[in-house]
Amino acid sequence: MEKPLYRIGFWSASVASVAVLGFDIAQILQIIGTLGYPWDEILIYGFSLFIATPFMLSLLALHYITPEAKRFWSHAAVLFAVMYAVYVSFNYVVQLTAVIPYAAPEPVLVQTPHSLFWTADALGYIALGFATLFAVPIFAKQGLQKWVRWFFLANALITPLIAFVYFYPNFSTTLLLLGSPWIVTTTGSIFLLALFFRSGTEL
Repeated sequence: MEKPLYRIGFWSASVASVAVLGFDIAQILQIIGTLGYPWDEILIYGFSLFIATPFMLSLLALHYITPEAKRFWSHAAVLFAVMYAVYVSFNYVVQLTAVIPYAAPEPVLVQTPHSLFWTADALGYIALGFATLFAVPIFAKQGLQKWVRWFFLANALITPLIAFVYFYPNFSTTLLLLGSPWIVTTTGSIFLLALFFRSGTEL
């Protein structure tokens, strides 16, 4: 049973890795002014949408290859990954289908700082941070797993910074840049998770 789970985990994490890299590029291009509306938001929301579910599936595969003694941690990681996927998937589908295509969308649906969907997005990425935090004890402190462990921990540790960026009263591009370590920690975490599955090593 484990070999198919490693394949599922690898391909799920690989899809999420490509999507997070696409998000990184689109976000950087938006910040420097090379990419404008509506394509900046289409690409950012579109790539983000393809991070969430594959990442959740990769953690589900991880749960089923985790030894019984560590399954509380993997189960908790899956639960938070589900929360992440639900929050952000709902948000991004709304933005892509009910906001961007229309010249005058319903204001309550638009993701602007401190709006309903802004808060949903924040809760999604906070849940992602907790998912990586609970997954940390699953991995060994040596070899490739050590790097997965450290990147997952780093991603978890910047979660308060992400929350600060989302909930600080006055949002700005400068404030957004405070959250830029997320690009490194999340991209690295998912890429290393794919490499772990590719290696086929036991937990």
